Amino acid sequence: MKYYLILFISILFEIFATSMLKLSDGFTNLIPSIALVIGFGISFTLLIISLKFIPLSVAYSIWAGLGTAGTALVGMFLFNEILSGLNVFGLMIIIVGVVIMNLEKKSDNLSSSNAL
Repeated sequence: MKYYLILFISILFEIFATSMLKLSDGFTNLIPSIALVIGFGISFTLLIISLKFIPLSVAYSIWAGLGTAGTALVGMFLFNEILSGLNVFGLMIIIVGVVIMNLEKKSDNLSSSNAL
């Protein structure tokens, strides 16, 4: 559970850093540019730490999927971006995919523990 918390914090830093991409205006604004480098550095470091326990395929799908959904929400609420119905549907598919990846992991753990 500790490693999933670390992964979640990594996702928050990834969302933060991705948001700073917009504010950096092509690396022309110094503070957001520095913030995005630091944010991605922390995000990737925490992602690497979470991989000590969480399988790569599961961790990365969670990180990328929830990061994408979170960034879309930030864009909507902070940058007044508009999500179409198709965009919302796509985000729902991503979230469902993350849930399915986690279900597969749990069923693998159950079948391997039953084999013992």
